[in-house]
Amino acid sequence: MEWSITEVGRLTGTTSRTLRHYDAIGLLTPSRTADNGYRYYDEAALVRLQRILLLRALGLGLPAIGEALRSVSDVPAALSAHLDWLRHEQDRLARQARAVEDTMKRLKKGEPLMAENMFDGFDHTQYKDEVESRWGAKAYADSDAWWRGMSASEKADWLAKQKALGDDWLDAVRRGIPADGDEAQQLAARHAAWLSGIPGTPGSENGRPTAAYLTGLGEMYVADARFAANYGGEEGARFVRDALAVYAERHLA
Repeated sequence: MEWSITEVGRLTGTTSRTLRHYDAIGLLTPSRTADNGYRYYDEAALVRLQRILLLRALGLGLPAIGEALRSVSDVPAALSAHLDWLRHEQDRLARQARAVEDTMKRLKKGEPLMAENMFDGFDHTQYKDEVESRWGAKAYADSDAWWRGMSASEKADWLAKQKALGDDWLDAVRRGIPADGDEAQQLAARHAAWLSGIPGTPGSENGRPTAAYLTGLGEMYVADARFAANYGGEEGARFVRDALAVYAERHLA
């Protein structure tokens, strides 16, 4: 079977212009182009497009998506990994939704909040192995004990500050300010202060993270699509990385 570019756009919510751009950069080539110039896509092309859209949802830029598609030849295995991630996210978001619904009901009824239920789905433990492999078991244990020891209101306040910082980074990315400028460096200083408040952050005992930790974290934001998505994708993550690197060189080296 084949689908026209118009049909594919309608099915996926992707514009014809975007599909033509994917063709121009070699990311998604139509299976056939008719004499009248119309593009048509077969089943293999649709599977490739599904993978592209999944990777875009993870925050990867188009060059990174192209590299990912080239590096994985086993398409069913790649889709299986995507499916596992989607199911994990589906479960996590469903748990968060139930936690928020419970909070809303209790607030409306004037009932006491159940702190042990409020943060179901806000699961920091999913990064346990990663943190321990990068910065040691003590770093994770200290930060885990800190989080579990906070009250519900303290956790809510911390999450609000985290969101505000993320929103300000996104705004800076959208406006295209220079990474080494005063405004970006003020954000980098806030970011460093935010990190230093988390026990287990290398250097946090001195009131600020180490230069190596801050620059390494910035590199991780770019390399890992999960974190890049917090800053609007790979391009935004690069901006944050560059701003943090400048701050580390000026103030932490």
